[in-house]
Amino acid sequence: MKNFYPSYFFFYSIIIISSCTKKSIEQEISDAKIIERESVTNLSTLAPQAILGKAIYFDPYFSNPQLQSCASCHIPTAGWAGLKVAPIGGVTQGFISGIAEGAFRGRFGGRIPPSAAYATQSPTLQLIPGEDGEFRGGLFWDGRATGLSGKGSPAAEQAQGPLISSAEHNLADAKTVLEKIKNSTYYSTLWSNAYGNTPLSTSSSSDIAANFKRVGEAIAAYEESREVNQFSSKYDAVLRGEASLTIQERRGLNLFNNDAKCFRCHSSSGNPNTPPLFTDYKYYNLGLAKNLQNPIYLTNPGFVDNGLGGFLASQTLNQQWRPLAIRNRGKFKTPTLRNITMNPNRAYMHNGIFSSLEEVIDFYNTRDDSKARSRWGRPEVADNIQKGWLGNLNLTEQNKQDLISFLKTLNDGWSSPNSISNN
Repeated sequence: MKNFYPSYFFFYSIIIISSCTKKSIEQEISDAKIIERESVTNLSTLAPQAILGKAIYFDPYFSNPQLQSCASCHIPTAGWAGLKVAPIGGVTQGFISGIAEGAFRGRFGGRIPPSAAYATQSPTLQLIPGEDGEFRGGLFWDGRATGLSGKGSPAAEQAQGPLISSAEHNLADAKTVLEKIKNSTYYSTLWSNAYGNTPLSTSSSSDIAANFKRVGEAIAAYEESREVNQFSSKYDAVLRGEASLTIQERRGLNLFNNDAKCFRCHSSSGNPNTPPLFTDYKYYNLGLAKNLQNPIYLTNPGFVDNGLGGFLASQTLNQQWRPLAIRNRGKFKTPTLRNITMNPNRAYMHNGIFSSLEEVIDFYNTRDDSKARSRWGRPEVADNIQKGWLGNLNLTEQNKQDLISFLKTLNDGWSSPNSISNN
């Protein structure tokens, strides 16, 4: 990954303004070395809307200054998620403890970037009937991309947010995003291919809202494609009857579905037609402490992340949800476990507090053990902490390694060791 950001920035800094002379998107992405697998750089199977979305996804042109793209934080070779540590400042916007630096030097969000892979599968945010104020669906760690606000699906709504966030792409507003498309022959052509030859209008607030929604829809269309949602892991091959788990991987799967209790939130049930996504799309407070390495405390020392509860308290979509904020304080969305071990330079949990999967499993295993409690620190939000499914699992060191062996089978891009190369 060391060459990811410099090559990508240099390439775009030379050609991005001269959009009339751009190469094909496929050649640009290949040259920039953002994606290493040839199957992902192939555009032949993408629809026009997804081609537009892919172009935007990898282009720092849509940031101010022009240093950050969606792929800066949702990196294909990191499982479409972020990194644990990368140099900050200048042209190589980086990470501290999993928290990404925005286009504007020194600005950071308060949470790690979740994986963009399989995110399009999330349903709209909904109150679960009969579950006493529990929610399911939506995107972002706190569910605020609900898919209910008229902006489109949760994925399309989520895609719009970072573009106009001062801590991320740092563009002033939706109109600024659209004007960048209008001012580029290259993007105007892609827009026409995706949405017809009607000129992209920014003359009224309704035009801006409708067209900015289309930007989100284009990015979501790319994220929905098989380039991002690949279903190409070893576990998928096992479901198709094309591979078998090793003895250790089978032990890990058995633990996953039984004593380790992972299945409670990350179900492995599925078949070739409906592969598992390893998330229940629900929200939980696991009792995590503050990550004091999080850069947000440099500018906001008193910051407390209330997660879904914080969003519910401030949202205006459904007034009946606001009283439910208290019982959802400190809850965060269950992420998919697909691609979770793809890159060792990953941070884990919503605030990046853990730097390895071994540490995550140790936390689940011993959170409630009196001998280990001081190791994990005081919960940031002491309300609504999930009990029973974690905290004192009595897993052995061998159990932990078996679990990780199974989790490695969830990485996309697997190929049989017995396959014969055509090269």
